[in-house]
Amino acid sequence: MRYRAGMYGGSFNPLHLGHVDCILQAANLCERLYLVLSVGKNRREIDPRVRYRWLYQLTKHIGNVKILMLEDDAPSKAEYGRELWQADAEKLKARIGEKLDAVFCGSDYGEDSFWKLCYPESELVVFPRSEHNSTELRRDPYGHWDWLPKLVRPYYTKRVLLIGGESTGKSTLTINLARRFNAGYIDEAGRDLSERSGTDLLMLSEDFTEILLQQKLNEIRALEQGDMLLFEDTDALVTLFYMQFLKDGGIRNNLPLAAALDLMNRYDLVLFLEPDVPFVDEGDRSPVIRDDRRRYSEQIKDLLRRSKRSFVSLSGDYQQRYETAVRLCRELLAPKETEGEDPTVF
Repeated sequence: MRYRAGMYGGSFNPLHLGHVDCILQAANLCERLYLVLSVGKNRREIDPRVRYRWLYQLTKHIGNVKILMLEDDAPSKAEYGRELWQADAEKLKARIGEKLDAVFCGSDYGEDSFWKLCYPESELVVFPRSEHNSTELRRDPYGHWDWLPKLVRPYYTKRVLLIGGESTGKSTLTINLARRFNAGYIDEAGRDLSERSGTDLLMLSEDFTEILLQQKLNEIRALEQGDMLLFEDTDALVTLFYMQFLKDGGIRNNLPLAAALDLMNRYDLVLFLEPDVPFVDEGDRSPVIRDDRRRYSEQIKDLLRRSKRSFVSLSGDYQQRYETAVRLCRELLAPKETEGEDPTVF
């Protein structure tokens, strides 16, 4: 190897493929590479624990990389000036405890950069700058999806919940949207688990427990795929509705679980399907719900409101629902303004 000890640093907010290439090359060139994660405690950044995990997952197979966190109190990158540069460089040198033979950076840094001024005793190794840019990624991650490593993509996945009463087209629309956006989806976990006795009228309390847990596990596994969107057919609140409707004998035990999972669940968009399409009698659908669809639909809405979940109602025919849902999902993926950010890439 060319160098005994080297360093590569950045905020990795987010980590992109340009960073990945530099990190892997730097590790190839050193016996030991110190990978420094810069954390602005007073800046709006991705949780440092998330960024640390990205770096760990990226480099754990190599064996010669040590990750260090470097925190600062500056409210913006523009206010992280030369005085702080030098102080933090001295902190890093003390923590590393050995001479750095090389400091690595991208070609977007000049001769007056942090790396050149604060590590004059180290050789500055400059990798050609890639097209990737963290500021542009933060503004429009979905327009630059191919810049994101697979291990980073789940962080940006938008979750869309489809919810409503029986026979409102949830399952079909869930799959249709997943097909339209080339994305993942989660089936309603209770569909199979509720029929272990051939009918949901004879469900055991343990069945509801498993439905609640399985739905969350299915979401966790689906998120690992790192699609831009994840469509979910029903959630813990719908299971709670059916526990009440079917008079679950162990509801007192299942209520805390349903409440806990509801608190854990996070959705970027909730689509509530109104009961204004024809009721299709198939499977084991309830004639009681069929005969009073609006009443039971409002009960599910009440659960959403009590949980302080905002939602968008979808009504009209199947085509109107589809068009509205597609428009709302496209809005989720639109670029965002990043006011007040320093365009400098660290």
